[in-house]
Amino acid sequence: MSKVFDAAEVAKHNTKDSCWVILYGKVYDVTDFLSEHPGGSKIILKLSGQDATEEYDPIHPPGILEENLKPEAFLGTVDTATLPKPKADATQSQEEKKKKEEDVPMEALLNMDDIEKLATEKVSKKAWAYYYSASDDKITKHFNTDVYRSITLRPRVFLDCSKCDLDISALGYKLGIPIFVSPAAMARLGNPAGEAGIAEACRSFGAMQIISNNASMTPEQIVENAAPDQIFGWQLYVQTDRKKSEIQLARINKLKAIKFVVLTLDAPVPGKREDDERGNAAAGAGQGESGVGRQLFQGTDPTLTWRDTLPWLQKHTDLPIILKGLQTHEDAYIASLHGPQIKGIILSNHGGRALDTAPPAVHTLLEIRKYCPEVFDKLEVWVDGGIRRGTDVVKALCLGAKAVGIGRPALWGLGAGGVEGVKRTLQILADETATTMRLLGCERVEQLGPHHVNTRVVEQQIYDGPPGLDYIRSAYRAKL
Repeated sequence: MSKVFDAAEVAKHNTKDSCWVILYGKVYDVTDFLSEHPGGSKIILKLSGQDATEEYDPIHPPGILEENLKPEAFLGTVDTATLPKPKADATQSQEEKKKKEEDVPMEALLNMDDIEKLATEKVSKKAWAYYYSASDDKITKHFNTDVYRSITLRPRVFLDCSKCDLDISALGYKLGIPIFVSPAAMARLGNPAGEAGIAEACRSFGAMQIISNNASMTPEQIVENAAPDQIFGWQLYVQTDRKKSEIQLARINKLKAIKFVVLTLDAPVPGKREDDERGNAAAGAGQGESGVGRQLFQGTDPTLTWRDTLPWLQKHTDLPIILKGLQTHEDAYIASLHGPQIKGIILSNHGGRALDTAPPAVHTLLEIRKYCPEVFDKLEVWVDGGIRRGTDVVKALCLGAKAVGIGRPALWGLGAGGVEGVKRTLQILADETATTMRLLGCERVEQLGPHHVNTRVVEQQIYDGPPGLDYIRSAYRAKL
């Protein structure tokens, strides 16, 4: 029979030499785990001797505790009557609390701004700070959206626009819409439905979902109720301790619903996300504590190279590889030389969360068209970042993108209304995409092309230096 502890007794074990925490009514000795915690020891120590369930639950997949702690770390249970009563959130006004409790019909939300506004009112300040944040001055985050406003569409008339088919093929799989959900971590911070809720919404639209390496649910839980033809990818952040990544890959290889691996390259080190760091401080962390985003990057390997990483990856999975985070035509060209292992690339700047003033995906699309258009014939090119309208989706498709990803909009949808909020997000974007295509006179996605857009304003901003491809070819022949 397990021992029952008084909360006051647990509270005495609040140092790095004796660190206990309460999780789900159980008491654990995590002293030996402090040095192994991927997020660093500080985040645990600030909760030592306390009930850490509220902090722990939204950001850790169920079952992860048992996987990482030795059986002897479980000490017993806590007498819940001795736990301190939760403090009222002094930062939350009665008006804010009322707004969170109100049910807003999802059909009343007409665009991404409406959804984000409602989610902002409903989610915790910590969740808002993590989802909203971007690096430094958020220039790239905002430019990701603004650049689409500088591209104009060229509608055609006297064409039958009564029909529109949004189906596409990606990696040989049929999808219902050309919109996919990019890897977005910590979904349960915004709603308990989490990444499984996003999967449920994607199932309704035949949409593809890429599961974040830092998802708040296990891959098995996320794909558990997937449709037989539902398509998932899985994002990989390679760990400094390669054995951990190899164990993850072995696990992913067993899941039939996961069809490809997305190796993320645009954030080898975390950006400075000031809103996230402020939000973490507001949630009770000590001064100078890092935000959720920086904690998630603990243990990520910054030494990846073309020469070493791809051969290592090939040893541990036969799944197709998509490289995420390419931001120049040179890197897109190099990727095109690595077939058949590399099947596609995602042009992305990590939602503006890594290097501020990095280019939006549209710039990289135009660079590739200018300097190495053969890349489009060798690889599937997907994009993400800044998508807020169906017109944005269509403009990216016109410029050569095979599929278009959304990250924050899916999280805001989840925060605004759970599964129904994500469905509303996808419905709005799908409807707007179809309307745009019909007004351009296109019945099918593959009919879209550069003749449907005017990019003259944006082309003035595109890199105009030497292409550098001769050097790359020589380097590749020398095995990079």
